[in-house]
Amino acid sequence: MNGHAFLIAAPQSGSGKTTVCLAIMAALNRRGLAVAPFKCGPDFIDPGYHRLVTGRPSINLDAWMCPEAFVRDTFRFHTAEADVAVIEGVMGLFDGLGASSCEGSSAQISAITGAPVVLVVNARGMAASAAALVKGFAGFDPQVVLAGVIFNNVGSRSHAELLRQAMSQHLPEVAVFGCIDRDESLSIPSRHLGLVTAEDNPLPPEFIERLVEMAERCLDLDALAGLGFDSAQPPGQTPGQTPGQTPGQTPGQPPYRSLSGVEGNRAGNQVKGADQRVSGAEPRIAMARDAAFCFVYDDNLRLLREAGAEIIPFSPLEDLALPADIKGIYLPGGYPELYAERLAANESMKDAIRSAVAADMPVYAECGGFVYLSEGVDRFEERTAADFVGIFPVRCRMLPRRKALGYRQAELLNDAVIGSAGAICRGHEFHYSESGAMPDSITRNYNVSRQGVLLGTEGCSIRNCLASYLHLHFGSNPDIAPAFVEACRKFNRKQTLNQETWKYYSLKNPAGFSAL
Repeated sequence: MNGHAFLIAAPQSGSGKTTVCLAIMAALNRRGLAVAPFKCGPDFIDPGYHRLVTGRPSINLDAWMCPEAFVRDTFRFHTAEADVAVIEGVMGLFDGLGASSCEGSSAQISAITGAPVVLVVNARGMAASAAALVKGFAGFDPQVVLAGVIFNNVGSRSHAELLRQAMSQHLPEVAVFGCIDRDESLSIPSRHLGLVTAEDNPLPPEFIERLVEMAERCLDLDALAGLGFDSAQPPGQTPGQTPGQTPGQTPGQPPYRSLSGVEGNRAGNQVKGADQRVSGAEPRIAMARDAAFCFVYDDNLRLLREAGAEIIPFSPLEDLALPADIKGIYLPGGYPELYAERLAANESMKDAIRSAVAADMPVYAECGGFVYLSEGVDRFEERTAADFVGIFPVRCRMLPRRKALGYRQAELLNDAVIGSAGAICRGHEFHYSESGAMPDSITRNYNVSRQGVLLGTEGCSIRNCLASYLHLHFGSNPDIAPAFVEACRKFNRKQTLNQETWKYYSLKNPAGFSAL
């Protein structure tokens, strides 16, 4: 990459940074530039929109879930063939895990990657005060370079001129990259904590065209595309790093092993080195990917490929059978409750997954994937009850309020398909559903904690099927992807259970698969 990158941040959530990011990405892409999109934090929804307007996967950068060295390496890896990288921030620029640390913040990602910050400020009702606000952000942390500002929700030409004059007088070293007119029609619908997914709301071409028109008219795109980042990150302590701590490693995380080949050849998307790839045939892993299951970190898939797997997408909504010759299944999160009737009606797919689990095929499921493997979801508001795969003998129910949100650390209590007992993994939890009480006979594999406070056990398994509400980032532990790939490689399909046998076991054993 030629070293052009910047991070779009804001003083607070709701300032319009997602809309501004999409407009800039779409406009630069329209100009013929290869735009590498990124998202700070664990969010899945914004990256879906980034992919929609750029045609490239958007990569999550999170220095709490993953070691700093991994964040730096994956940033360089995914920008190697791009003309410009655009990183969308999360929350306010300095908002992270706590008031005394920038860990988990956009500012930390800026410091790690060297990408300068462009601050999106909601200027509604402000003139000179906007410059004072920007000045506070510019001087808050010397490791974070504030390249410029974009004022959003500007009421008129005279309002824009007042803002520019205030910046010129009080903060001439910070560029004004544009003033965006107030336009409510450019907002994107929201659901729960974030936006509606790109799969549910794919943004019509005319909407994207309006975003491009707005960016061309209101923003200095040439100046933005020319912003540079320091690819040779200077040594020193980045925000959120504990004094004396090895750079790129946060407390509780395993030592980081650098991604071999990131600086050089990317051919085949493979990482060299015995610690990243095990010997043997390349196992085919079926991964659910459709409107119901769309929450997956792209780096998880990359790490599986680098460990030797071939990823085969399939749709529990549309496909009648699992892909042929697979050795494992990955069921990521999403909104299965929105498609409950269609998922429940696809009996042949449910049968195929039951047979795979009964045959001891390695299966890893998280959040929505776990819900799909339960007995089903109960009736909620206008939605009817629906029966799912039934691997785990519980039903799930939707709640009117959020059940869980935040970073999680999981310590493996037992050997499992993603690692050995004692392994530490990190991820994120966010859901509006809860499951019924899991029987004590079902094995729990995780000790889950939040900022050092033990929350309890989670990560249930039956045979070689591991499911949890946690979204784990495989970059948090270099052994997760190789462990799952190796488990898949060792799998030898046993005689599968047909539907009649499954019905027999279900009737004889209320615990379902736990009794098999």
